[in-house]
Amino acid sequence: MPLQSQLLLFISAFAPGDDGAIHAYQLDPVTGQLQLVGRTTDVESPFFLAISPARTHLYSIHAPGGFGGKNPEYVASYKILGSTGKLNLLNRQSSLGTASCYLDVDHTGQSVLVANYSTGSVAALPVADDGSLGEAASFIQHTGSSIDPARQKGPHAHSIVVSPNNQFAYAADLGLDRILSYRLDPATAKLTPNQQDFVRTPPGGGPRHLTFHPNARHLYVINELENSVTQYDWQADSGTLIERQTVSTLPADFDGTSYCADLKITPDGRFLYGTNRGHDSIAAYRIGADGQLSLLSIEPSRGKGPQNLAITPDGKLLLCANMPGNNVVVFKINPETGALTPVGDPLSIPSPSCIKIL
Repeated sequence: MPLQSQLLLFISAFAPGDDGAIHAYQLDPVTGQLQLVGRTTDVESPFFLAISPARTHLYSIHAPGGFGGKNPEYVASYKILGSTGKLNLLNRQSSLGTASCYLDVDHTGQSVLVANYSTGSVAALPVADDGSLGEAASFIQHTGSSIDPARQKGPHAHSIVVSPNNQFAYAADLGLDRILSYRLDPATAKLTPNQQDFVRTPPGGGPRHLTFHPNARHLYVINELENSVTQYDWQADSGTLIERQTVSTLPADFDGTSYCADLKITPDGRFLYGTNRGHDSIAAYRIGADGQLSLLSIEPSRGKGPQNLAITPDGKLLLCANMPGNNVVVFKINPETGALTPVGDPLSIPSPSCIKIL
């Protein structure tokens, strides 16, 4: 197959030193095979990545003093050099928090948003015309706690996601059992609390990652501690969220320890997938016309600790990063049933934590 028909993707290796590179691969969308084409090594513990809407720049967490240490991490900006897999560092700016664990870019490419887990805060950084980052224009410290004495003594912002209409940003805080809602001015990277400033998630659930349905009518959150997915209806004009449903990600007879991590929806909006770390599986759901979920199957992730998922733009392949398992697995998605079938052998890579398809 000609090279230009392949997809370029980036996988972060969550490790210090040279092992913590951002790896670039060409993905054959027919065979599912991955071929390494580049490694960017001037980054430490790049836990999470984001790509600009124009697909010209990549943003990465950079933790030179150790991830989640005493000093704030950085957000690094790179220019993507065509389809070569090479990245050119532009600059780095402070995330203003520690254990910085999530990045998103607004739909105009003018703002990069970051969630800081350990310090329980979110920030927004302006993007210059050349893709480099300015100092944070917004910083919001979350406060409070919830019912789990081990994991919820204080705030732990675990993700921040921009709404489909680019007017709002939503932060899942695992420590508070809340999704916090902000109005976003992308031109100035300003975040301000929305009129509905938060909604609660299941008590002790520990919300982790968020994703919007392609039809822009529903928001889904995966709850790390409770091993569940909660569905909300979303009102685009006000940014209001209305809770509708919570479903388990685990088999009813499972009595071990497991924690959810990531969730993704196919581009056609028919199927949702969520990861179970401990049970080491991927839960697959059919999405109904009303946005509600019905469990289809729970498939082995073929590696320990499924951390992150990515779905190809055509909706035919799902990639799973098994971070402690040190591999990435490619699955074929059945377009009629949503069933997952492994394709080829797992790809060995140290501590893969995030996959982004260009």
